[in-house]
Amino acid sequence: MIHHNSEKETNGNYHKPGILKWVEIKDKLDRQHLQQDPVMRLDLNLSPFFQNSRVHPVGSVNGLICLWQYGLKTDNYFICNPITREYMILPNQQYYKQGYVVINHGFGVGSLTHEYKVIRIYQRDIPFNPTSTSGIREAEVYTLGMGKWRSLGHVPYTIGGFFGLFFNGHVHWSVFGKDSPEKLFAFDLDNETFKLFPSPPVETIQGSLSYGRSLAVLKGCLCQSDSFESQFTVWVMKEYGIKESWHREVIIKQSISPDLDWFMTGLVELIECLPDGTILMAYDRHKLLAYSPQRRAVTTIADEAYSDSGFSGIAYRPSFLTLRDFESQKVRSVRSYQKQPLPIYYQAIMFFSKCFYYC
Repeated sequence: MIHHNSEKETNGNYHKPGILKWVEIKDKLDRQHLQQDPVMRLDLNLSPFFQNSRVHPVGSVNGLICLWQYGLKTDNYFICNPITREYMILPNQQYYKQGYVVINHGFGVGSLTHEYKVIRIYQRDIPFNPTSTSGIREAEVYTLGMGKWRSLGHVPYTIGGFFGLFFNGHVHWSVFGKDSPEKLFAFDLDNETFKLFPSPPVETIQGSLSYGRSLAVLKGCLCQSDSFESQFTVWVMKEYGIKESWHREVIIKQSISPDLDWFMTGLVELIECLPDGTILMAYDRHKLLAYSPQRRAVTTIADEAYSDSGFSGIAYRPSFLTLRDFESQKVRSVRSYQKQPLPIYYQAIMFFSKCFYYC
């Protein structure tokens, strides 16, 4: 699922909300090809509700997508299912985006309770020194179907990464601060508790600038990528929660190809691992890349279509989970704009699922 950002308005004060596209990756014998005609295309710019604001995908779980809308006077969350074309607007949270604040988000489902929850960490007056304990770090959680946000109190660490990664009943973020014994932080969706999480060894490369780290799930394992000027590293946690199981799976160095000079000058974010082991990545929010472990080569699979204003991408697996299953939530329907009909196998699934539902 790709969110294609829009350029700023002519007055330069705000961005348009952009376009949400569901695209498929076609496997070829020697490479991957991005299907240019999306399965679904939802133009958020056409909705009066989204005007004068920006929209970011928080995450996707079991076919549901959480979106965050923000602007000068806007701070809303949406849950939608592109297949059923349903969406809901969550009620107002306790802490609003006022002035300079850092807000970290997460969306996931509990492993035991099977409750879908949105977690929000509000960080205000955080000083430049991340190790300082001053400022406000408050968390609140919303359980779909409950109708209100609940306060979780103070968060003890400064969190990095605006959008947390959901995996195995937890939402994960990076931790700022040299004094923290671990560099990852996790929220247990069942117990609604925070805890430090085992992180891979901290890498420092002499004379090489760090562009940051990102988290992803590849082949059913938690992964962390580190971007440097001279190399890009992917760590894989073979056994969830076991610190000793972190393994350095991929190292891409500039020396493997002189054409990778540009690759080493920005943040690379992991998106998905394809069936043949190819890793799909987003480079600096302007290129879709594929790394082949067999050929040890990085190729661009989409560039021009996303080069003007940037994009973000998340792995999306469709489902027919209806939002009407969550009581006390007002569910709305949205029209989707497509360049072509849904593929025939999706049409067949939708037809038989409706027949089963009404029977």
